Amino acid sequence: MNFLLETLQMLVLSIYYNLEVFVRLFIPARKKSVAGEIVLITGAGSGIGRLMALEFASLGASLVLWDIGVEGNAETARLATEKGAPTVHTYLCDCSNKADVYRVADQVKREVGDVSILINNAGIVTGKKFIDAPDSLIEKTMEVNTMAHFWTYKAFLPAMMANNHGHLVSIASSAGMIGVNGLADYCASKFAAIGFAESVALEMLALGKDGIKTTIVCPFFINTGMFEGCGSKWPRLIPTLEPDYVAKKIINAIRTDQVYLILPRSLYLVLGMKNLLPVKLGVLLGVYLGAFNFMDAFKGRVKKTQ
Repeated sequence: MNFLLETLQMLVLSIYYNLEVFVRLFIPARKKSVAGEIVLITGAGSGIGRLMALEFASLGASLVLWDIGVEGNAETARLATEKGAPTVHTYLCDCSNKADVYRVADQVKREVGDVSILINNAGIVTGKKFIDAPDSLIEKTMEVNTMAHFWTYKAFLPAMMANNHGHLVSIASSAGMIGVNGLADYCASKFAAIGFAESVALEMLALGKDGIKTTIVCPFFINTGMFEGCGSKWPRLIPTLEPDYVAKKIINAIRTDQVYLILPRSLYLVLGMKNLLPVKLGVLLGVYLGAFNFMDAFKGRVKKTQ
């Protein structure tokens, strides 16, 4: 094509895609079935991981549950079985350890089959100022929150590509889209997780693997205990989220192939303003929302979703 034809095509498609978004405001997208899919969830032993597992169980998906804790994972498996999951398989896996991830992934492929929905949910937060955070905890944060995604993709993406079918889900954070005082290592790990997920999604499109979908979840603080004591200055504007609500929204986003899920919706405005406002006005907005003090009441011990 020449320049004029490609420009015309871009303009026409831009109008179409904008109309599509407008129509979706009134007509919800059709939800795909996940019955029979093999869903792997890291950090499944508690919190959002457990709640997502129970939602998938009720929809007829087979579950592969990874966690660093045996008892919590076993309890999730019991509850998922009661919810109607066709099969539930539990595995002890330290997502900060590449060798462990690959070893357990190979075991899953032998014993269960090809994973078709991969949910990287396991995470860790130190809650310390950068200058006070021990090197070992910074490294652990990057290993769990970022590098584990590389290794799970390496393990399970090839089968999805061969079948041109699958869904990659990154439970990231709004802290992966805007810096937060007191969360330097956590923000860095989540920024990286989002960039990684976006890049691989584009790679799949470039390779013609349009059957592989991506969902990137960026919530504010969730009331799971991971960020106990933290919250915004104006909770009516940016509330701490309830776990059940978040889990349901994530499952809905997966079933409708929603690429980005940002919670609460007020964050769309905040993030948009961050990119449009002059830097000083952005800082002023952060002060107004209490972003400089989000972590002041953090309980001070390492918290995990694994």
